[in-house]
Amino acid sequence: MAFLPDKAYEHIANAHEHGRLAHAILISGPSGCGKELLTAKIAWLVQGKAGGGMDLFGDPVVHEAPPLDEQECDAVQIIRPEKVSRIITVDRMRDVEHRLHMASSQGTWKIVAIMNSDRMNHQAQNAFLKTLEEPPKNTLLLLVTAQPQALLPTILSRCVQLPLMGKTNYRAHGGDELIQTLNRVASKSFGTPWGALTIKGAFTEVLDRRKSEIENEEDILYSTEKKQYAQSTDGKWLKEREDFHKAAARSAYLAERSRFFDILMAWMADALRCQAGAPCEDFPEVSALIASFSKTESTFSLLKRVEALENLRSSLETNASEQLAIESGFLKAFG
Repeated sequence: MAFLPDKAYEHIANAHEHGRLAHAILISGPSGCGKELLTAKIAWLVQGKAGGGMDLFGDPVVHEAPPLDEQECDAVQIIRPEKVSRIITVDRMRDVEHRLHMASSQGTWKIVAIMNSDRMNHQAQNAFLKTLEEPPKNTLLLLVTAQPQALLPTILSRCVQLPLMGKTNYRAHGGDELIQTLNRVASKSFGTPWGALTIKGAFTEVLDRRKSEIENEEDILYSTEKKQYAQSTDGKWLKEREDFHKAAARSAYLAERSRFFDILMAWMADALRCQAGAPCEDFPEVSALIASFSKTESTFSLLKRVEALENLRSSLETNASEQLAIESGFLKAFG
């Protein structure tokens, strides 16, 4: 079950108030769903700074949590991937463990927030397991990621999982280009083979670019591991790590492909809303254009286009040729 960030915070605050707060929490969810803000609020709460007392009118005093990085101090560690390698190394996690076992003021909580925790390499995750299994008293470990499946099963099993609901970030990583193409075609040539192939061209271009970016990121991660551990491990382990990074790249690619389909579906859904006299929800900045376009289509034809997109999405989950399926599917959906 996924939670809205405010509801998730309520559960955490209630558990903390009654002394039942878990020592390790995995906060997951898509980009833009509020993971970092929730992490900041939890850290602020556990430090005892979220509020206390009443104001002159008898209302509880609430102190808003500052950004996560501003909370970093001796008691609060914020761990992020290194800028160049985009990984969290085993040395970094050993330093985390060392600092957690240093003396602190009586009753003070020690908090570690590991942002993009899926970027811990294999050795770092294994090193972190020791901390996860035997944390010092009054320790809170917060793992934050959009890809929890990249973490070891032994880590997942030792964390309370807190998945967040979130709205897809339509404009990130090529999404804006796809939206602009939809808008341009809708104003000139929607419903023609040329328009359909134009949208298909934009879709495949941004998708291919994201695939290359994702594979390059995973190649860098694997190359770093290979360089670091080639002399201390066997070829079988390195082959397993190579397979792991290939699978991670494939998983991330499929997630991005699904996000691009979400963009197309959301745009069509706004057109259907306009036909029903409702406002655009996902693309209000071009509501006039979408409303004008919706008048050129019947409800039946729009629903048929949506159905064609759904059928294409389903066929791609089989062993169908991606390139051929996309070309045929886009002609049905937008031609």
